[in-house]
Amino acid sequence: MIPREFFVTSGKAFTSTSKLNAFDQALESAGLAQCNLVQVTSILPPGCSQIEQIEIPIGAITYAVISRMDGSEEQSIGAAIAWSWEKCGKYGIVAETHGYMDDDALLKDVEWKIREMARARKIELDSINYKFRTLKVPKGNYGCVVVILVYMSQ
Repeated sequence: MIPREFFVTSGKAFTSTSKLNAFDQALESAGLAQCNLVQVTSILPPGCSQIEQIEIPIGAITYAVISRMDGSEEQSIGAAIAWSWEKCGKYGIVAETHGYMDDDALLKDVEWKIREMARARKIELDSINYKFRTLKVPKGNYGCVVVILVYMSQ
């Protein structure tokens, strides 16, 4: 399977039940709770186009680059993804990061990672795109943030 399209989504949630339930609700917030996610690495193939988020059939095996961070009460958590095409437009790369970070720290870290990926591949990047989510987990709760780049084959 070589993806022809992709979209990027994100979600966040908190609950007093468990980290698993917070993750499930974050997926719901991102519009992906009914998918079977398969985590993959980070190459955008030639000709792959970004699209608006679409509804995925219930139970579909869904390939995705996933950035996820779980946390407990009063922790600040964040997740981010950056993606870019090489200047020649042959293919693209995707970087992800997560941690106990605010917006600025997330963006700085994910930008450093995508630039390092480009350096290792000896490519020049075109403009870099970003998506990130942060959450201050309320007292007495578990929290989760996700940022997900979803590959579509059609």
